Amino acid sequence: MRSEKEMFDLILNTARNDERIRAVILNGSRANPNAPRDPFQDFDIVYIVADPAPFRRNLEWIKRFGEMMILQQPDDMDDPPPGDHDRFAYLMQFADGNRIDLTLYPLGKLAEMEADSLSVLLLDKDGIIPPFPPPDESGYLPKPPTAKAFFNCCNEFWWCSPYVAKGLWREEFIYARSMLGILWGELAKMLVWHIGVNTQFAINPGKFGKYFKKYLSPELWEMLLKTFPAASYESAWDALLAQGDLFRIVAQHVAGHFSFDYPAGDDARVSAFLKHVRSLPRDAKEIY
Repeated sequence: MRSEKEMFDLILNTARNDERIRAVILNGSRANPNAPRDPFQDFDIVYIVADPAPFRRNLEWIKRFGEMMILQQPDDMDDPPPGDHDRFAYLMQFADGNRIDLTLYPLGKLAEMEADSLSVLLLDKDGIIPPFPPPDESGYLPKPPTAKAFFNCCNEFWWCSPYVAKGLWREEFIYARSMLGILWGELAKMLVWHIGVNTQFAINPGKFGKYFKKYLSPELWEMLLKTFPAASYESAWDALLAQGDLFRIVAQHVAGHFSFDYPAGDDARVSAFLKHVRSLPRDAKEIY
């Protein structure tokens, strides 16, 4: 596996030796002073170029970065692909384990580039990019919920829970598992708010909850692990009820902090329904 230094040398020398590339910006975890360092970190790179067109869909040009394991061109993923964009990205996973997510961004649209608090200017041939402040996670911090957002999250969680029960009773495992995924999305949202309350919304809980273990209590973390089912109906039932138990705890905590109303009635009625359906005989002709 090529070292971090070798990769940065490759990225920067490619830019220095190509007059079309005018600046190089590093984003992502390698720009984040708080991110744990490990060999799986991507190199999130932006090349500011005079014109992205010559780089677009240029598979010969990207060979310089290394032997490819797999390539994705997200701007060409639609079928049919859209018209040419101002920018173009290559997501490159290499055979040696390294990965570069490279975006070609037009120099003429520099003033329109969205600010990213995790940005480090690696190269600026023309001195046209104002200095970036020291990188921090300010752009990635969770925001406190509004009362409406909190209600919507609770409503969606408890509304969708009976769909899981229905799927499990019918022995439609894939359907039930898919609906569990929707519940997980709402639970993850509530967990972010719970962590935010505990940390004054000054901590980044990580994309897709990757830092949840660090910021949840050991008890809540153990409860969270029980929300993931194995490939059996009993396990899926256990996971469904575990999601409800965990959601209730963290949602009531968030509600108490912000003086929101927690829909305890919805929770109680739906939870009772789930347990009733779990015990319902497979040949039942009526629910009640």
